[in-house]
Amino acid sequence: MRQTGLTDSVAQLVPAQGDVSQGQMFETILDNGMLASSLYVNIALAGLTLLAIMFVARGVTDPRAKLIVVSCMMISAVSIASYTGLFSGMTMSIIEMPDGHALAGEMTELADGTEVEGTISLWGRYLTWALSTPFILLAIGLVAGSNLTKIFTAIVFDVGIMITGLAAALTTSSYLLRWFWYAISCSFFLVVVYILLVEWPKDAEETGTVDIFNKLKILTVVLWFGYTVWWAVGNEGLALISDVAITSWGYSAFDVVAKYGFTFLVVLYVVKEPDEITAGDEWGAPSGAPADD
Repeated sequence: MRQTGLTDSVAQLVPAQGDVSQGQMFETILDNGMLASSLYVNIALAGLTLLAIMFVARGVTDPRAKLIVVSCMMISAVSIASYTGLFSGMTMSIIEMPDGHALAGEMTELADGTEVEGTISLWGRYLTWALSTPFILLAIGLVAGSNLTKIFTAIVFDVGIMITGLAAALTTSSYLLRWFWYAISCSFFLVVVYILLVEWPKDAEETGTVDIFNKLKILTVVLWFGYTVWWAVGNEGLALISDVAITSWGYSAFDVVAKYGFTFLVVLYVVKEPDEITAGDEWGAPSGAPADD
């Protein structure tokens, strides 16, 4: 099946994986129950979370509160699409690791018994994160009552984290370059952490949402540091954990809490439409009459 759009563009950057077809990748995923479950569990949880949000938030009327709810809905909506891409084998490939990597020269046995050089890379996760984590930050920024500049800065650097993380995962020319990309990604991450720990707490204090904000802040910072460490010890980094299924389940476990747990914390707070969150029916509407020509 021909891939199109963003996935097609990224797929062209993925190092060649011999004659391994998307169908073979799909069968290999199905053949590995632990790997498969790390993906379809997230699809199921994302779907259930979406349904729960629609039910719980059905009575929300304030436009600003609605925006926060929609941001949370998009976290799960993106996850369903991107995890389906992984599960289908479309955004997963066999990557030959460079010399110096612990898995250099590693062979992977496909479901049909064929052996190919390389290890399985779930590079589609970076698309998941690049498209879903901005909505996490948008929701936090709105809850904190922050301004557009700070929210935009956090989101831009967040996308930078994911793009450079993808580059680290797909670099096969040099082991050192993989870690250089990782270092760039971590530097972008520190900018986001600074906004979360320094800038937004002041905004939340002024807005009056400091209690819920602190919960979201701690949850996000701790788990996002967890992702960073997991990459370093997983099969794409030092390969201290070389099994791709265990690595995948680690990321999935982080996702369950960082996305769906986060979503319920936010939505259950916002549906009460507290004064600190609501902005009135005129929020977002242009103010004042247009100037005469």
